[in-house]
Amino acid sequence: MNIKETLYHYADIYETKDFLTSDPSWFMHQVCGNENQETIAFIASCLSYGNRKQFFPKIQYILDCSSHQVYEWVASGKFERDIPDNSNCYYRLFTNHAMNKFLHALKDLIAEHESIGQYVSHHSSDGFSAITAISNYFSSKDIEAVVPKDTTSACKRVCMFLRWMVRDNSPVDLGLWSHYIDKRSLIMPLDTHVMHEAVHLGLSDCKSPSMAAAKKITSKLSKYFPDDPLKGDFALFGYGVNH
Repeated sequence: MNIKETLYHYADIYETKDFLTSDPSWFMHQVCGNENQETIAFIASCLSYGNRKQFFPKIQYILDCSSHQVYEWVASGKFERDIPDNSNCYYRLFTNHAMNKFLHALKDLIAEHESIGQYVSHHSSDGFSAITAISNYFSSKDIEAVVPKDTTSACKRVCMFLRWMVRDNSPVDLGLWSHYIDKRSLIMPLDTHVMHEAVHLGLSDCKSPSMAAAKKITSKLSKYFPDDPLKGDFALFGYGVNH
């Protein structure tokens, strides 16, 4: 198969409901209502690094503690009871203190703007400006570990969250924000593994993940998926699984 056939082949195979069972996007499908979905999706994306067998239970804990009402759990400050401000480890590099501080910043954002979606809709008009808006808000609250402080890095987890929120007509992604962010402007969620597959397919010659590398790969993917370049995210995932 040539590159186009390869990308289309794996995108079609992997962008299915079955993909959800082993992916953190599964959690946003376990709650009802836009505000609950975007809130758990954002928290899940922030915790999505390392071993899935280790971070899935940490996301599930939040789902359980909130009784699936994650928006109200954050907005009311009930998280204080479940993730107290102490030095205990929550997950890998994130202490309870870091998570508690992050959740307080998210609580402030909700108090000021009603929801993450409302904030993003008023501070951005495309994928990159949405990444910038999210990074800027949490940086202003002195949150650096959980959310990238700027857009120098690839911002993989934020890009993944935006894919979930913006891409519509998908069995995986929700498309809640599709009416104010064009999915053609989204940027590839890039990590070392995805970059390796992109290099192998000739979509990149970059050595390490960065925002510049993510934009370059997205631009290449837009030639094959002009209306929806991040469909290529599923293609690269599937290609990596099979090679």
